[in-house]
Amino acid sequence: MMFSKSKKDKQKFIACTANNKKYEFLNPKELFIKQGKVKEPIEIVSDKDGFVFIIWKKKRFQVEIIEKNQNNFEISVNGVSYPISVESPFSYKRKKYLAKNKQESKIEHIQAPMPGKIVEFLVEENQIVKQGDPLLILEAMKMQNEILSNINGKIVTINYGPEDTVMKDDILIEVEK
Repeated sequence: MMFSKSKKDKQKFIACTANNKKYEFLNPKELFIKQGKVKEPIEIVSDKDGFVFIIWKKKRFQVEIIEKNQNNFEISVNGVSYPISVESPFSYKRKKYLAKNKQESKIEHIQAPMPGKIVEFLVEENQIVKQGDPLLILEAMKMQNEILSNINGKIVTINYGPEDTVMKDDILIEVEK
């Protein structure tokens, strides 16, 4: 999909998702979505209560900016959260270049997916884990969530203990690939 402005004299931006999908658009609002060769117009509207919607194919999608940090945003579309960054064409090319030439770290950080309280660690430092192995139990909103390893490796560091409260994106465990 590509977001674009119908007039050529507007400033171009690129929205990038966490998994490197690219959406281009021109500022300000006359937008359309391009899938292959088909272009469909979309509208951005707000109602009398201040809620913002994208209208596409006669369907309304409620949109909200949850968090903004420089050019990084977390947006909610119909209640589902998506991280994106908004880039100029130059900064997008730079970002792609840096990602391509980045040296991959041997340490993977397992982060808290939400704020909560650690109930129990299921691993110890220096333990070998496989992708999908349970690492810890995190309680959030009275629900216990099993946090799994996303890689094969060795537990290097456990940064918290049982009963500790953590915030979203806190580094819970470091795993060496």
